Parts: sequence; structure tokens; C-alpha cells
Amino acid sequence: MTEELEQLLKNLRLRRILEIYDEQLPAAEKEDVTYSEFLTRLVRAQWHARQESALEWRIQRANLPERWSLETFPFAQQPGVSRKQIRAFAELEFIAKAENIVLIGETARGKTGLACGLLLKALENGYRGQFVRAQDLFDEMYASLADRSTRQLLKRLARLDLLLIDEFGYLNLKPE
Repeated sequence: MTEELEQLLKNLRLRRILEIYDEQLPAAEKEDVTYSEFLTRLVRAQWHARQESALEWRIQRANLPERWSLETFPFAQQPGVSRKQIRAFAELEFIAKAENIVLIGETARGKTGLACGLLLKALENGYRGQFVRAQDLFDEMYASLADRSTRQLLKRLARLDLLLIDEFGYLNLKPE
């Protein structure tokens, strides 16, 4: 790789291409691929790296307590949970329809795990979402009254495609 090409890739922030160029060039010469195919391989790798990076960013911003997934949920141990219903939710149509899902049940039945699994699924599909405990959300709303940032808080929440509010049953509300 020439110094000029290396500098251009750095300036354009094409880090993945920079990382794989030296290994892909000999492989492309050996396979006798066209310039177009070689370039396609490099750009495809860069695109995948950006997609992964964007997903990681969405997951970090979502504040998930754990990276629970629907695939690992122990349905056999929770007979009250309908696998069919959860699979239907996992299609994420409720987001497009702006519908709410409320999971109700006894403690330690997997409500948070299922909800986090749905949020993770949404994040993997390009949606923006956030996990928040109900008490933390109400405390943040209460604090926003004091510093007059309620409008900013509501704008931030309105930009989300999915807001997962956990532990509604443990709320300690102020009259405000």
C-alpha cells in the first residue's frame, strides 16, 4: 500500500479497508478477480464494520442492564410465557404501529429479560431504543421541572423508537 493511499484511507476514516487491504490484495491477485470485485470486497467489509459499530453505539446508548436475547430465554422454565406471542412481538410490528406492550407477572418470571430481548432485537434491526427503570425516569422528569429542561427531555425520549420502562411496580411518586 502506498503512503498516499494509506493517508487517504485514514483521512476518509475507512479503517476497515486500511486493516484488510494488505491481506486482500494477494488473495485477489491469486484468485484473479476484477478490479471491481476487489473494490466491492473492500467496501463491503467497510460497510459491515460500520453496521457493527452503529449497532454497538445503539446498544451502549440503550443502557441495557444485560444483553439478554430472546433466543436464550428459558421458555421451558416459564410455562406461563407464550413462545408464540413473544415470536410475534419479535417481528417488531408493534414499533411501526406505535403500540405499547405491557408485561405483567410475578417477580422473577423473566419480564425484564423478555423486554430486554425485544429491545436488543429492535436495536439489531436499526431502531433506536432505551432501557430505563420507572423510578429513574420519574426522578429525571422531576429534576427536569427544577432546571426547566422538561422540553429537552421529552424531545430526547420522543426521538426513540422504543422506550423500555422497567419496574413500574416499585414506584415512589411525588405529587408533581
